[in-house]
This record gives sequence, C-alpha cells and structure tokens, in this order.
Amino acid sequence: MVAPPDNDVLWARSLTYSHSGSPALDDVSLGVREGEILAVTGPRGSGKTTLLRCLSGQLVPRRGEVWFNSTPVHTMSALLRERLRRDRFSWIAPEPSLVPELSAWENAALPLLMRGASHRAAKTAAMEWLERLDIGAYARKRPGALLQSQRQRIAVARALVTEPSVLFADEPTAPLHRADRAQVLRTLTTAARSHRITVVLATLDAEVALLADRTVTLLDGRRVNAPRPSEAEGRAACSLSV
Repeated sequence: MVAPPDNDVLWARSLTYSHSGSPALDDVSLGVREGEILAVTGPRGSGKTTLLRCLSGQLVPRRGEVWFNSTPVHTMSALLRERLRRDRFSWIAPEPSLVPELSAWENAALPLLMRGASHRAAKTAAMEWLERLDIGAYARKRPGALLQSQRQRIAVARALVTEPSVLFADEPTAPLHRADRAQVLRTLTTAARSHRITVVLATLDAEVALLADRTVTLLDGRRVNAPRPSEAEGRAACSLSV
C-alpha cells in the first residue's frame, strides 16, 4: 500500500465495485482536503452513490483503497467501520429517514445521545441547528405531522449536530422546492466552512455543484475529468507497485 498525501483527509485509489455483477465503479481515484466541499456529478446510474458509500465505509470495494487521514478504511472490520461512521462521519440521504416515534428535536439530537451526550447538551445542540434551518418552531412535532421538506431539514440538522469530520450528502436537497433548497444549501455550506467540515456531495443539479470548491464527474462508473496531481501520483505509484 502507498500512504495517502498528507493534505488529504479522505483519499481513494483505483476503486472498483460491482452490483450483482454489473460494474458500478471502475478504477476511480480521488482525494479530498480537510474543509473542502467536493461535488460528485454525473447522470443517474453513473456511480455517485456507490462512490460515497465506498468512501464512507458502507461498502468495501472489490479492488482499491480508501483512507481516512492515515487509517485504511478498506481493511477495517465491519465493527470498526460502523464506529467510524458513528463518530467521525455523517450522512444525508435523498429521502429523510427519521424515527417516527421521536419529535423533531429528538431526531436531530439522536447521534449525540447515541454517543453518550447528556440530554440537555444534545437538546441544546439540536435546537441550535433546527433554528439555523428555520425548522425550530416544529421541534416538538413528530415527522408524520410535517411536510417532506421539513423532514429533510431535520435530517440535515441531524447530520450537522455532531460537527463531523466528513459529511457525505447524497442528493440532500432532492425533495426540496427551489427556495427551500437554496436556504438549506446555504446553511450546509456555511456550516462546513465555519466548522472545517469536509463535504462530499453527490448531485445532479448544476447549481448545487457550483457551491462546491471542486467538482468530480462520473460517467458509467469512471471518472471523466482529470485528477489532481496528488491523485495522479497515487495512481502511478499503484501501477509501479504491481
């Protein structure tokens, strides 16, 4: 194995993955710096979600490496990868997945409560993010009483409440109307920059991608734009080591 560049908090080399024999990723390499917002673009079925799931440790690539800081995620056990996702990563899905029996603030506070934070501290942090996302007035309501756009804001608050090292956002504004989408994205990008949160954002929306520091494009599971020099060097080192 070749160690990742020092300035990349997240680094992947030659990722290859298949779903039931159908190629989803084919030799994809990339690096993401601390605090950077990286947009992953491409048409539906291009491999965006699979890439995010490999980078976050939800999937183990058939071939290739994924590093978080100096830790090889691809060689971790399932338990260690689960802990990594709980303690250092966050995830926003296209559709909000909330616990129906819990209120909005309880859903937003859930990651902190699972880490052992006090009830008061978790509620305070959750309420802060709900207010920033203009959903604080509904903090005591359960998901079933809210609109889909409101539920998605709660899911975003839940992802930000832990101030993760890396936030993976898979089409996070897909269910939102244009005005809601703009407000949520402003909050998300402002939070990322103020808290030095690294964001890997999969999107079909060109306007969303413009908010990122850099864009990577996938087509049929392959990266179609040129990698950074550090990524190209990693790929060359892999070839030399074979």
